[in-house]
Amino acid sequence: MPVTSAGVLLYRRSPETEVFIAHMGGPFWARKHEGAWTIPKGEIGLDADEALEELLVAAAREFTEEIGVAPPALEYVDLGGFRYSSGKIVHVFAGEAPEFEIDEVTSNTFEMEWPPRSGRTRSFPEVDEARWVPLGEARELLTKGQRPALDALDRRLGHAD
Repeated sequence: MPVTSAGVLLYRRSPETEVFIAHMGGPFWARKHEGAWTIPKGEIGLDADEALEELLVAAAREFTEEIGVAPPALEYVDLGGFRYSSGKIVHVFAGEAPEFEIDEVTSNTFEMEWPPRSGRTRSFPEVDEARWVPLGEARELLTKGQRPALDALDRRLGHAD
């Protein structure tokens, strides 16, 4: 069974479409910009074929863990599941949230040995920054496996074929 993640992709139209994405934390991503951003999401203990309601609950929980605040109470649309080249699947729900703003990201953390082979364990945030970016810029910033979710959002909003 492939690893499944679920996430929430907030968007707003002001005047161009923008999406709310997050920069991955930790030393591997610290100096990377393009391809180092993500839809707020996380691995879930559900199969991609679970009921949409369960996947949405998991996506909201993961958003809260990565950003530090719950996603706004909205009507979310299912953009579908997107398979990475590794086989992992990310299921994405989108919601229009023109009023959503945060002052600071307060992400969960993970531990890893750092520096490598030092024998010392350090704690790092899963996400170190999150912000609104124009849809075109987000295509360059998101990891390659998540870019099809932007295409699905674009189609949903009537901007693409």
